[in-house]
Amino acid sequence: MAATWPDRRLLDLFGIEIPIVQAPMAGAQGADLAAAVSKVGGLGSVPCSLLDADGMRAALSTFRAASSGPVNANFFCHDELPVDTAVEADWRERLAPYYGELGLGDAAPVDVTIAPFDDGRCRVVEELRPEVVSFHFGLPAPDLLERVRATGAKVIASATTVAEARWLAERGCDAVIAQGAEAGGHRGMFLGTDVASQVGTMALVPQVVDAVDVPVIAAGGIADGRGIAAAFVLGASGVQIGTAYLLCPEATISALHRAALGSPAATETALTNVFTGRPARSIMTRLMREVGPLTPAAPGYPRATGAVLPLRLAAEPDGDTAFTSLWAGQAAPLAAALPAGELTRALAAAALDRLP
Repeated sequence: MAATWPDRRLLDLFGIEIPIVQAPMAGAQGADLAAAVSKVGGLGSVPCSLLDADGMRAALSTFRAASSGPVNANFFCHDELPVDTAVEADWRERLAPYYGELGLGDAAPVDVTIAPFDDGRCRVVEELRPEVVSFHFGLPAPDLLERVRATGAKVIASATTVAEARWLAERGCDAVIAQGAEAGGHRGMFLGTDVASQVGTMALVPQVVDAVDVPVIAAGGIADGRGIAAAFVLGASGVQIGTAYLLCPEATISALHRAALGSPAATETALTNVFTGRPARSIMTRLMREVGPLTPAAPGYPRATGAVLPLRLAAEPDGDTAFTSLWAGQAAPLAAALPAGELTRALAAAALDRLP
């Protein structure tokens, strides 16, 4: 058993004791899960992209009340796409048989808007000063990024390829998250769109380690001590873990999502764009099988969501997850239903047991 972690760069960078970053999972967790991880020495993350300014203030206030440790505030940096009425009409027509099946008739799609990191969100960062700010789908405009840095926050972001990792490091990221194809939820890809060429964690991490001088955080398919130890052997300075926390009582996922994670269905996941318009890994569902899992018919992120949401809302009360995004990584069957703090300690201890 190792007495200490073999690489302290991430620990020193964030001021933490355990080199585990709890992955920010928008819609699946709030500040309670993040604080529980932070209190035992990891880096807790609060997903902010679905929150308005008041929601961000409330979430970070809840975190501060529960933990004195550092917090990671996470944001999306996707490009806002113009509405394409023809594409959206075709998408609604593709889903029309399901509307008929559920008795929804000509029910209107829900208007779903998710704004990328902007001046308003940056103002809240300047006000609340989280110790770490992370970005998904690239980085914000240079002026916004400089304002974030001016608060003293450490900046990290996700890369799905070596080219993306270099791009992030060249723009001053303090650490890079190397997100392998096994990861649950949305791919962080931003320099390309070819999902078929996405690299697995085992191959990606050492290449990113060789390509950049900043600490590398391994992500994707890591859900136990073996995975954490392997990440260090590959040269990572820490890990980011998401799916393993979904069964924690602090997670806010639905009972249906929890049941799916604990069922044999969790062994079958796929990257799909049918729920949001952007590739993300979910447990396989009927909609994914029949329309996707990847289809050019889906409008761009996040506009595909609007026409799927009425189907989800109609089906879920009957226990049907055919139209539900069941985000999960390929290591979902390894997840344990423990409180988040206890899980974090257990993961760290199991990893140290396997490190020399």
